[in-house]
Amino acid sequence: MNSAIYLRVALDTPLASLFDYRFDPAILPPEQQVQPQPGQLVLVPFGRQQVAAMVMDVLQETDVPPDKIRSVLATRPQLAPLNAEWLALTQFAAAYYHRPVGEVMLPALPKNLKALKTVALDKALKKISKQPAQPVWQVSTAPVLNEEQAAVVDAVCQGNGFATHLLFGVTGSGKTEVYLQSAARLLAQEPDAQILILVPEINLTPQLENHLRTRFPGMPVATLHSGLSEGERTLHWLNAHLGHARILLGTRLAVLASLPKLRLIIIDEEHDVSYKQQEGLRYSARDLAIWRAHQRAIPVLLGSATPSLESWYAAQQGRYQLRTLTKRAVEDATLPLIRIVNLERERPSEGLSPRVITAITKRLEAGEQSLLFLNRRGYAPVLSCEACGWVSPCPRCSANLVLHKRDHRLRCHHCGLEQRIPHTCPDCGNIDLQPLGRGTQRLEEVLATLFPEARVFRIDADSTRLKGSAEAAFDKVHDGEVDILVGTQMVAKGHDFKRLTLVAALNPDAALFSQDYRASERLFAQLMQVAGRAGRAGGNLTPAEVLVQTRYPDHPLYHALMRHDYPGFAKDILLERQQAGFPPYVYQALLRAEAAELAQAVAFLKEASELLSHPQIMVHDPVPMTLTRLANRDRAQLLIESAARPALQAYLREWIPALRALRSRVKWSVEVDPVDI
Repeated sequence: MNSAIYLRVALDTPLASLFDYRFDPAILPPEQQVQPQPGQLVLVPFGRQQVAAMVMDVLQETDVPPDKIRSVLATRPQLAPLNAEWLALTQFAAAYYHRPVGEVMLPALPKNLKALKTVALDKALKKISKQPAQPVWQVSTAPVLNEEQAAVVDAVCQGNGFATHLLFGVTGSGKTEVYLQSAARLLAQEPDAQILILVPEINLTPQLENHLRTRFPGMPVATLHSGLSEGERTLHWLNAHLGHARILLGTRLAVLASLPKLRLIIIDEEHDVSYKQQEGLRYSARDLAIWRAHQRAIPVLLGSATPSLESWYAAQQGRYQLRTLTKRAVEDATLPLIRIVNLERERPSEGLSPRVITAITKRLEAGEQSLLFLNRRGYAPVLSCEACGWVSPCPRCSANLVLHKRDHRLRCHHCGLEQRIPHTCPDCGNIDLQPLGRGTQRLEEVLATLFPEARVFRIDADSTRLKGSAEAAFDKVHDGEVDILVGTQMVAKGHDFKRLTLVAALNPDAALFSQDYRASERLFAQLMQVAGRAGRAGGNLTPAEVLVQTRYPDHPLYHALMRHDYPGFAKDILLERQQAGFPPYVYQALLRAEAAELAQAVAFLKEASELLSHPQIMVHDPVPMTLTRLANRDRAQLLIESAARPALQAYLREWIPALRALRSRVKWSVEVDPVDI
C-alpha cells in the first residue's frame, strides 16, 4: 500500500505556479517531521535552485511519475500557518489580476521567512517571545469631536457586517481624528481586534505613527513599508501575523499582510494613484482592501478631500455610504482663499509673478511660512543650445535628461541614466548651454537670491533619498525652522503645517492638455490637497491664501478649484467620462508589449488582438505608449474594454492562455483596471 504524502505548493514563477512534491519525513531533522498544513512555508528544489514555496494542499496521490517527483528539502514548523482567509485573499488577487497565485503569495512575505537559513526568522521569533503576552495599553485624552465627526465614528463602529464608508472631508476637517477615535472605540469593544490603516506614501507614515503612539500609549503598533530593513519588516510582519499588533500601519504592500483578527480597514487619501502597484502583480491596494473587508464582513473607511471618481460614482450609486465633513476641525480655521494669477497679464520673473513675491514678503514679515509647489524636481527639465536647438536627450528613452546642477549631472528620471554636463553642445560645439524651464532646485536658488534672510528649504525625492531624511525634513518644517518650503507632490497631502498661511502653485498647466483622460482629475486633486496645507491652525495668523499661476485662468477646473467645489467638478468630469465611454462607466484591461524595435511590439499586439472575439468586448488598435522608448526598449499597448466586468474577466481568462501560447520573444504584461493609459 502506498502511504506516501505529497504536497501541492505554489512557487513564485510566471509559469504555472502549482507543483507537487513528496513529503518524506525520513530525510528531515526531527523538528521538521510533522506534516505541513496548507498555509505553511516549505523549502523545495526547483531546477538547480532551492526556493521557498507555499503549501496549498496535502495529497495522498499525484499524477507526477515517481521518477520525476522531488522531495521537500525543509519545512518551517516554527512559523504558524497563514490562515484560510489569507489564502483566499491571495487566490482572489491572483484570479482577478490574472497572475499565478505563487506570484501573489510569495512576494507578499518578508524575505527572511523565505531564506534558506532560518537565523533571521528565529531571531525575530525569539524577540517576539520576550514581549508581554498581554501588553498594557491605554487611550489618552482625545479631542471632543464635532457633530459631523461623531456621526461618522458612530456609523463606522455601530454598523454590523461589511460596509464601505466614503469619508469626503474638506482639507483640515479632522479625518485623522475620525480614524483614531473609530479605532479607539472598536478596540474598546474588542481589545484583541486588529486594525489596518493604509497610507499612500512612506513619508506619511511617521506623522500618523506618532499620532497612534501618542493616542494609544503602550499599544503594539506595527508598520509595513518598503523603507524598512528586512529585519524590521520581518519583526513587524510577524507581530501582525501572530495577532500581537493591534494596529498595522503601512503603504500598499500592507494590504496583503496576515491579520487573523482584522476588524476595521482605514484607507487614507484613497484617491492616490500610489495605491496601484505598477510592476509585477499590478494590484490596487484600495480595491483589495475593500474585497478583504467584504471577505471578513467588517467595515472599511475610505478617506479623502478629493475622492477618486470611481469611489465618488459608487457613492452616488449607493454602493458606498457617503459621509461628509464640511468644515475644518479647528474652530476658527477656515478654508484658504484661492486666487488665480493670470500669467498673460502678470509677467513672471524667474517663474514667480509679482503677486507671489509680494505675498511671500508679507508672510516673512509676519513670521509665517510659505509653500511653493512645483511638481518637477531637478534644476531644469532640459539643458539646451540656443544656437542649434539641441536639447539634452536620453539616449535610452524617448525623454530628455534633466539637469541636476549641484551634482553636475544630467539624469533620466525614467531609466536612471546619468551623464556629466557637457562643456559644449554635442551638435554644434557652442559653449553657451542654458537650462530650459524650472525645477525645484532652480526655484530654491531663485528664492535664496530674492529673500537672502529667509530660511529656504526644499523637499523632493532628491533631497530625501537617505533613510530617515524625509522624516527629519518634515520635522524641520513642523518645528518652525523653515520660512519658505519648496516641494513636489511629497508635500501636497497629509501634513499639518501649523504656521503655513500661503501656498503658491507655480506650473500646473501642462496637465490640462495631457492625453491621459485622468490628468484633470489628478491635477484637481493635487491642487486641492496642496491648497489644504494652508490655514489649518486658525488663530491670529494671516488669513490663508492660495495663488495658482496659470496662462488659462478661464479653465473650468480652476473655477471649481476657487469654489472648493469638488462635487461640482466631479459631476462635470463624470458626465464627460460617460459621454466618452471611460471608467467608471466601462471596465478596462491593458496589454503592454516591449521589444528591441517598435514594429515587433506592435506586430505582437496586432496578433494578440485577433486571437479572440467576444460580442461584449471592444479591442482597440495597438498604439505606441506615451513614453515609447524606455531603457532601450520600445513599448506599445493594446486596450480592451467592456461595459460588464464579468464579461471582461471571462474574456481575459480565455485570452491570456492564448497569449502565452504565442511563444513570442516580446515581453508582455496584462494590467486589469489600468490607471495610466
